[in-house]
Amino acid sequence: MGGGLIDAAAALQELTGEPILDTLGQQYRYHPHIFLAPPWPDIYVQDAERRHDMATLPALGKFVRLQRTYPALGYAVSLLPKVGVAQRADFVLDTLAGR
Repeated sequence: MGGGLIDAAAALQELTGEPILDTLGQQYRYHPHIFLAPPWPDIYVQDAERRHDMATLPALGKFVRLQRTYPALGYAVSLLPKVGVAQRADFVLDTLAGR
C-alpha cells in the first residue's frame, strides 16, 4: 500500500481526533474506484527502502483503516487478489472496464 493524501489524513485523524477527512476527502478526489492491496507476508521483502520486517509494520491496521475510510468517502473499493503481477494488472483493467 502506498501513501497518499487520503491515507495520511486518515492516519492523522485517527491519531488526533480532528475531522480533517471531512474537508480533504471531498476536496481532493481520486478516481471513484480504489484498489487496495491487502498485507501479503508471502511476498514482502526487506530491502534498503523497506527496513522493517513484516511483523513490525502497521500494515494490517492501516489496511483496516483504509477499508473503512474509502467507502465512507464514497469510493468503490476492490481488493487486489493475491496472484501474480500480470493477473493483478488484468484484474484492475477488467474491473475498470466493467467486466
